[in-house]
Amino acid sequence: MSQASRHPDSIIKLASNENPLGQSSKAIEAMRAALENAHVYPDGGSFYLREALATRLGFAPENIILGNGSNEVIEFLGHAFLHRGDDVITSEYAFIAYKLIATLFGACTIETRSPDYEQDLEAILDAITPKTRVIFIANPNNPTGALISQGKIDKFMSRLPENIIVVFDEAYFEFLDNPPDTLEYVREGRNVVVLRTFSKIHALAGLRIGKTRQPFNVNSIAHAGALAALEDKAHQHETKRVVDQGRAYLQEQFAAMKLHFVPGAANFIMVHVDDATAVFQKLLARKIIVRPLKGYQLPEWVRISVGTMEQNKQCIAALKEIFPKHRQV
Repeated sequence: MSQASRHPDSIIKLASNENPLGQSSKAIEAMRAALENAHVYPDGGSFYLREALATRLGFAPENIILGNGSNEVIEFLGHAFLHRGDDVITSEYAFIAYKLIATLFGACTIETRSPDYEQDLEAILDAITPKTRVIFIANPNNPTGALISQGKIDKFMSRLPENIIVVFDEAYFEFLDNPPDTLEYVREGRNVVVLRTFSKIHALAGLRIGKTRQPFNVNSIAHAGALAALEDKAHQHETKRVVDQGRAYLQEQFAAMKLHFVPGAANFIMVHVDDATAVFQKLLARKIIVRPLKGYQLPEWVRISVGTMEQNKQCIAALKEIFPKHRQV
């Protein structure tokens, strides 16, 4: 193997739904400036970032809590609302962190069926028990990529008992063309929590800035980067353009190769490849990293993040080598 082929830059990582463009240049500049004061404790109340988000979303700052990544905010919810013996409801194939947090706090997870890999809100309502405390709904869902419409959400909320807390996890919100509005239920005073993140379209995954916590849980460099990223709309628009174009290309190629996939709404696609572990290894040998989904009870599927167009084309070329019989004639 040549020295160049061993270089990390030669590896194509399409496993973690990261931003293919990297960070906003304005965010990088702000973080470099913030390093001058890295010896000072961060603002434990995240005043400026919470003010900026409150203004952007039309809420009071006290409606917003920041976490060291969305996983920490999910853990906050466990501390605040879950007790041993409570029930948590989510869909099968939903983000695995929900089940892990329920286990951490001694709650029982009820997983409802997802026909055609789409979350069934009617099934979630039917699964409610007297011990149900929290319902988690990822929209779009990770790893399937399926999106729930506004109409289905409204119908679900009209039947949901008032005492149950529903968490809409909207990590991929900014990639949607016509996103559902779940914040309206927060404004109405319903027991609704909406999760958003700086890790995806804002490309600050490494800083773990997300939206009962430890003091100083979000560092000052992250504050500076998040504030600048929030205002860099040009970078957000360009990221969405690249992802929309790349997602369309990948789905067209999968269809031409006759590889079954779940049409996605975010920056990744779930694809049926027969043996996910074997395909993962074969792609890895070609320096392409994807996410096998055996841990989600989907051993025949992989999740492929949308990369740059060059990365997308290299991934498709590799898949055509692995599945020669599926090549478009």
